[in-house]
Amino acid sequence: MSGIAAALALLIADPVILGADQVPLTGESEPQDIIQTRDDGHERMTVPVAVEGSGPYRFLIDTGSQRTIVSSALASNLKLAPGPTVRVIGIAGSDHVATAQVGQMAFGEQTLFGLTVPLLEDQHMGADGIVGTDSLQDRRVLLDFARDTIAIGDARTLGGNRGYEIVVRARRKSGQLIMTDAMIDGVRTNVVIDTGASVTVANRALQRALREKRFGQATLASVTGQTLVADVGFARELRIAGLNINNILLAFADTPAFAQLDLEKRPAIFLGMRELRAFNRVAIDFDTRRVMFDVEKSTPRIPPLDF
Repeated sequence: MSGIAAALALLIADPVILGADQVPLTGESEPQDIIQTRDDGHERMTVPVAVEGSGPYRFLIDTGSQRTIVSSALASNLKLAPGPTVRVIGIAGSDHVATAQVGQMAFGEQTLFGLTVPLLEDQHMGADGIVGTDSLQDRRVLLDFARDTIAIGDARTLGGNRGYEIVVRARRKSGQLIMTDAMIDGVRTNVVIDTGASVTVANRALQRALREKRFGQATLASVTGQTLVADVGFARELRIAGLNINNILLAFADTPAFAQLDLEKRPAIFLGMRELRAFNRVAIDFDTRRVMFDVEKSTPRIPPLDF
């Protein structure tokens, strides 16, 4: 294997440097928004978003990104007011980037106000922008792969916990939810659901614990435009609260994203869309810190590899 263009949309921005408050929601929003999605070619889902009343533009809903992001081209076209330069940490390293002020951003029936957003190149993101966890903290994100939709709302209006065979309690770190109950080939592993990543990225601590022998290398591409070489291997089994998924593709890399979440010394993964699509539905509830999985009656099937 010569390499994989992972096109990861993971981005972690330093909230202290950004100085951005949590974005308030309008009181007029409906309790849930159901948005038809598009496949961006990397197994990820995009949704239509309006910025300053213009659009719609194509944004990723990315639970691996702590901040909402806009492309530099879109910011220029809309003549967004510039903000301070900030440091961001992506899957392949850190960089200093410009920011812009967004007065209003809307997707579905939900409207966000007063964002300070990092600016990145659309060719690296594969979209016009990213909706990050800073805009989702009081909400549940429901990925329905059977219907190819994303629903955003509160737990009650999205059906509560009905129909989910697996409900996992997670801990919160820097706005992201980390599941600590998972096992990969017998090794206890921390798991972050990353809807912006096409493949699952693992840290070197997990690679050492698995005594994994690589069968190739891959090039991981970050939204910052940087790249990182990773070892590629397979795990036989991922277990989450009793659920078994077989043949997990892992890209082992020394990415600073794990260190940002204090996960560099313990086995950990960012669980990407290839594995998530094994389920009918996945619900990420930021309000109650729960991640829920709706499993098919048959054993979950992982999509085939496409190199």
